[in-house]
Formats: sequence, structure tokens, C-alpha cells
Amino acid sequence: MFVIKLIVALIIMLSLAIYIVNNSIKAKVNPINEATSAPYEGSKFHNTAPRSPMSFSDTVTLWVRFFTEKKVDTTPNINIPVRTVSRADLDALSSDRLHLVKLGHSSILLKVYGEYWLIDPVFSDRASPFQLIGPKRFHQPPISLEDLPPIDKVLISHNHYDHLDKASIKALLAKTQQFMVPKGVDGDLIDWGVEEGKIITLDWWQEIQTPQSLIAFTPTQHFSGRGMGDGNMTLWGSWVIKTPQESLFFSGDSGYFQGFKEIGDKYGPFDLTMVETGAYDSNWADIHMKPEDSVQAHIDLQGKVMMPIHNGTFDLAFHTWHDPFDRVVAESERRNVTLSTPEFGQVFSINNLPPLTPWWQQTP
Repeated sequence: MFVIKLIVALIIMLSLAIYIVNNSIKAKVNPINEATSAPYEGSKFHNTAPRSPMSFSDTVTLWVRFFTEKKVDTTPNINIPVRTVSRADLDALSSDRLHLVKLGHSSILLKVYGEYWLIDPVFSDRASPFQLIGPKRFHQPPISLEDLPPIDKVLISHNHYDHLDKASIKALLAKTQQFMVPKGVDGDLIDWGVEEGKIITLDWWQEIQTPQSLIAFTPTQHFSGRGMGDGNMTLWGSWVIKTPQESLFFSGDSGYFQGFKEIGDKYGPFDLTMVETGAYDSNWADIHMKPEDSVQAHIDLQGKVMMPIHNGTFDLAFHTWHDPFDRVVAESERRNVTLSTPEFGQVFSINNLPPLTPWWQQTP
């Protein structure tokens, strides 16, 4: 049985490699010709703290593990609670403050003083270059792409498939005024049909002032790439949003690093931190935080309330689907950190944050 699984794994790996190579040849990565705040050398971006590259044997071992290791409880045995949101519901929200909706995984819908913004919108059934194989959604989005109101801004943290979804971007083309992306990611968007004039590319620590807010693109410790030929050729990062009444942080993906304290010192305190808590493993701890590190990041950021994201929608690791919630709750209680765990589709604002509600513990 092990040999059969190994052969299947190798066939899938080869097929995936051929597909990605063919598509990465067509990838549009715009060259970076100016100085950057993020470390940039040899046509690639780098983290501030050097990462130890995985050896070939480590990579093979991980792939074999991925296809042969028995997974336990990695998909829900309950119906994930999802509250349906309509266009009328959104339009009825006031325009004198900021409202939020957790759509799934790391996708967030904001109504910012009357304007609709999306962060890392992923509406596809799979976080994958394919729609036949790859991590499949546990639940449907609370609102469809078609029912979304006109979008003023789409903010992208990095170009991985569970954060930058080609089908979603193409569906949003006609209703979105502006796309704010890390350096280099504009190439993909232009290739997908986004007008160049609609795209703003940002470097680490770069700020944009809007009538409603200050938006800043801040560092993370991660990586980028959608194929085998474009690794780290585009930047990755996190987002700071500060309005006259609210201050938010969105982590994107990251390992734990000193940068969280630097962001907290520069832009904190934050009313709400949306911090990655999921898809972690000891084999890649430097690029995805375990829940205990996520709580420490929130503390470093000088956050008041933490909302765990990057969980509950896709199976992207070996841990159980509910482990991120269980561990972050335990650590937040130990560290006296206030958690907010809204259901998908639940609409809330900073002065009306949902309390810690263990919806993932319901009986099947």
C-alpha cells in the first residue's frame, strides 16, 4: 500500500510540476528597477532574517509525507456556520464608521466610511492552480462575487493561491476601482486584464493616505511564488489601516519575527489585529506561525483584541481543522489576551466586536 501511495504521489508531483512550469513561463512578473525597503537582490526579495533553504531531500521527504501521511480530523465533521450576507444588508450599514465581515480563510470584506474594500478575496472552490484537485473549501462564501457591491479597493498581501485568486480577481475587474498589491504582483493582475492605471504597488513601510484612512504596507516573514520559476520575485507583507476612529492590522502570512514589534511601535496600538493562526507545521515554522506565536505577535503589535484568521476554510497542513482555534484559545487565556471569533458572514464593527464563541465545538 505504501508503494502504491508513493507512486501516486510521484505522478501527481510530476503532473503538478509540468503544469506549473508551463504556466510560470507565461507569468508576468514586472522587474523591480528602483530601490526597495524590502531586501532585494538577484531579482528576488528576501526576508530581513535569512531563512535556511530546504534541501532537495527535505523537499522530497515533505512531498512524500504530504501524500502518504494519514491525516486525522483535518476536515470538519460539522456544518460550518455561515451567515448569508446580502447586498441590501451591506448597504444598510452606516457610513460613519468601519464595518467588517470575515468571508473565509483570510478573506475580509470591509465597509470603510461608505466604501467597500476587500482583503485577499478568495471565492473559488479550491485554493489551487487547478479546480479539480487541491485544497477544497469547507464552506461557501457568505456572499457571492456577483452580489458584492461596487468595490473601491482590493488589498492583496502576497501572491499565493489562498490569498491571490485569479478567478476572483477577474470577476472583480468590472466592479473594482483600485487594486493595492505588493511590488511585482501587478504583473499578474495586468496579465489577467486589470488596467494598469487601477493598480498601486507598494513596498514595505510605504503609506497611502485616503480621505477615509491611512493605509500602510508592512513587513512579514514569508515568501512568494505561483510557479516553479517565479519564487520570491514578488513581495509579500501585511496591512495597517487607520481611520479617525479605528486602527486595524491584517497579518497576511508570516512566521514569527521581530517585525511585529516594529510595526506595533510605529503604528500601534491596534483596536483589532487579524493574525494568521493556521496551516502551521514544524517543517515550515519560519514562514507560518503556530498559534502560540500568533498570540505573541498580537502582543508585540500592541493589539487590544485579536481575531484569528487563515483557518476554518481550507485544509493546508497536517493538523486537525480545529487545532488552530483550540490552541489559540488556550494561549490567549494563558496570556490574558481578548479574542474575537466571529462566524463567517457575521457583520461587526470595532465598538461591537463579537466575543469569543467556540462555534467550532458544536456537536455533529
